[in-house]
Amino acid sequence: MQTQNKQTSRRKPDWLKIKLPQSGKYAEVQKNIRKNGLHTICTSGKCPNLGECWDRGTATLMILGDICTRACKFCAVKTGKPLPADKNEPLKVARSVKALNLKHCVLTSVDRDDLPDKGAGIWAETVNQIKKLNPQTTIETLIPDFDGDENLLQKLIDAKPEVVSHNLETVRRLTPQIRSRAKYETSLKVIKYLSDAGVISKSGIMVGLGETFDEVVELMDDLRKVDCKVLTIGQYLQPDPKHIEVQEYVHPDIFKKWEKIALGKGFKYVESSPLVRSSYHAEKHIG
Repeated sequence: MQTQNKQTSRRKPDWLKIKLPQSGKYAEVQKNIRKNGLHTICTSGKCPNLGECWDRGTATLMILGDICTRACKFCAVKTGKPLPADKNEPLKVARSVKALNLKHCVLTSVDRDDLPDKGAGIWAETVNQIKKLNPQTTIETLIPDFDGDENLLQKLIDAKPEVVSHNLETVRRLTPQIRSRAKYETSLKVIKYLSDAGVISKSGIMVGLGETFDEVVELMDDLRKVDCKVLTIGQYLQPDPKHIEVQEYVHPDIFKKWEKIALGKGFKYVESSPLVRSSYHAEKHIG
């Protein structure tokens, strides 16, 4: 991206300083997650907002294990051959949501291309169990693409989560370089199916991977064509040397420009700043 605010990838700018945990709530969330043998994308994905969110008593729970069948260039989650799915996991997750007294719960998962239903059954049952034990809790599901299989998507929709999110991750041109199996058009197809089903559809991207300002705007247009309601834009941070390098640290002013443009295009909610991640302030996206 050609901007006057460009930074090199060698040194993080001041606006990317991460807040450390401040209260005992962080320890409470951590203890509950460990007790139930659960995983979170907060830790597996090395999220920069982990301290802030856990201090607020919120966490994004990751189901279907912590080993992904895909190997995207940006993602810190382990890749390889996953363990068998835990049929008791939906109830464990529901009990954890109750123990943490969550008003809003965010679920995500690794890709499970090894399973016949790609994990859709566990997904649906987890939402059902959470609603059964926590009838006042609202739910956002951040899902994989299920290879665009509409029958599998419908399983999740039938469980009635309030928000269903599926991330494009990056602009069309960079998708083959960044995502190992997922395709840009498949992701748009998924989001369209969600929107047509009447759920609140949401998507997120990372910037700083070599995209241009205008490519991000074009991506917004693509999402609005499939009636995506919520958009998140955040800075990509290289989790370790094995993953793709940051090409640019985008200045916060650019994020503000994208936010203004996106709202003007009709998105209902837009979260756009360097440390934003998919589930950041997710509780605001229900209405």
